[in-house]
Amino acid sequence: MHPKRPFALFWFIVGAGLLALTGCATGAQEPARVNTAVVPANRDGPKHRGFVALAKQGGIDVLFLGDSITDFWRESNPATNHNGKAVFDQYFGGMRVANFGYSGDTTQQVLWRLQNGEGEGFQPKVVMLMIGTNNTGYVKGTTNLKNTSAEIAEGVTAVVHELRTRFPAARILLLGIFPRGDPGDINRVQIAAINATIARLNDNRHIFYLDIGSKFLDASGALPPDIMPDKLHPGPKGYVIWAEAVKQPLADLLKLADAAPAGK
Repeated sequence: MHPKRPFALFWFIVGAGLLALTGCATGAQEPARVNTAVVPANRDGPKHRGFVALAKQGGIDVLFLGDSITDFWRESNPATNHNGKAVFDQYFGGMRVANFGYSGDTTQQVLWRLQNGEGEGFQPKVVMLMIGTNNTGYVKGTTNLKNTSAEIAEGVTAVVHELRTRFPAARILLLGIFPRGDPGDINRVQIAAINATIARLNDNRHIFYLDIGSKFLDASGALPPDIMPDKLHPGPKGYVIWAEAVKQPLADLLKLADAAPAGK
């Protein structure tokens, strides 16, 4: 280290402390905003513990990871239109797939889950990840954002980094967050910005970005009720659109993983 740098660092810290105390000439300084999207948040519960048990069993080639949109691949409930199971069975029933989708999850909760058992005991060949929609929008009853678009993109990046660390040989199919709500809604605006950022994670080696959001929209940019009845979760027709869009990419990534030298 350069001999003068410790002193420079010392005076920088002292100066920063004085600014904080005095508020400087322009007024008191705001405390730095903590990006909650990258701080692991506890998600313990029966569903998490079930995923940990599946991870310990191993034998998983493809891992689906995300929130309720992924979670509902296993649902069969026509009354709520959370009904992706029949489509899942048709398209992916022949694969060794584990679905670690958890309804309500945020980026920080997926980080916690991976760090607390769900990222151990197995080595999937392919991971299909979509996460971040529950970080968008306003805190209930306020006009304060839960997270900014940049914070959410950083949270998605942190999840991808965690996956690369825990499953170094896996190919990650990183999906753009699906559109939700109506055109112009804050969630829509944020999702467009997040997707534009996380698309840059694509390296065509281990991370493969795919945005299929436009497939769910009509010509006006709206989400038709027969595709996404609640403008957030796909109905059966929406799950068919999703499955059709990813079946070949998943098959290609499995072949790529099988053809690669061990650990590459």
